[in-house]
Amino acid sequence: MPMTVIVTRNVEARYRGFLASAMLEMAPGVYVSPELSKGVRERVWSVLTKWYAHLGNGAIVLIFADPSATGGLRLDFLGDPPKEVWDGDGVLLVRCAKPKGESVTGRVGNLPF
Repeated sequence: MPMTVIVTRNVEARYRGFLASAMLEMAPGVYVSPELSKGVRERVWSVLTKWYAHLGNGAIVLIFADPSATGGLRLDFLGDPPKEVWDGDGVLLVRCAKPKGESVTGRVGNLPF
């Protein structure tokens, strides 16, 4: 039973009440549980997914340990651009999906990407 973290942003109050019933709210919109079982985590995510499909506001991120994922960390998203954990030569990085219609090449300061 690994640590589970859910972060919400700009969502309705019903999410806050529901998540606070299953997890600790450490800061506004940040919920943690040190020992949330896989079954409970999946049920919580199922409820959030159904509500999000109906309401569609804000963004929700679920973060938990997953030995089969890169770096042992799994990220699930509702509303945010999808991100993935990427192993860049031993350094764990998070990369975002390319927005539709944008080029994958560009510059950040003097550094090409």
